[in-house]
Amino acid sequence: MTCVSHSLPNPPRVLLVEDNPINQIVALEFLNQLGVSTRLANNGQEALASCQTCTPDLVLMDIQMPVMDGLECTRQLRRLQAARDLAPFPILALTAHMLQSDVRASLQAGMDAHLTKPIDFGILQQELGRWIRLPGQHGMPPPA
Repeated sequence: MTCVSHSLPNPPRVLLVEDNPINQIVALEFLNQLGVSTRLANNGQEALASCQTCTPDLVLMDIQMPVMDGLECTRQLRRLQAARDLAPFPILALTAHMLQSDVRASLQAGMDAHLTKPIDFGILQQELGRWIRLPGQHGMPPPA
C-alpha cells in the first residue's frame, strides 16, 4: 500500500496487525473482497512504526503477539494521538479472546471495538462500515 492523502474515490487504508499466517491469509482475503487497501504488520512494534510512517484509516489489531502485544501497541498509539504526534484513527481488536474481561481490556487500552476470531465476513463488513467508508457504501464506487 502506498501512503498518499486519502480522498475519495481512493479506497480506505487498513492496517492488519496479525502474527498468525493462517489468520493473515483469511483477513487479507476478506479485506480484499471489501475493496480496502491493506498493509500487514506482524506485531505491535511493526504496527507502531507503520502507523508513524503512513497513517491508516483504520487498524485491525490482534491482541496476543510476540515482541509487542496489541494492548500495549494501542496504548502507545493513543498516547501519540493525544500528543498530536499522530492523526486519530479507529483501532478494532481482532482476537480469539472473547471473555467480557478481554473486551473490557481492549476498550480500556483505547480500542474502539472488539471483534472475535474466527472472522465472520458479514460482521467484519458491518463493523468496518461503522468506522470507514467502504467501496460501494454511500456513493463510493465498488471494488473492481
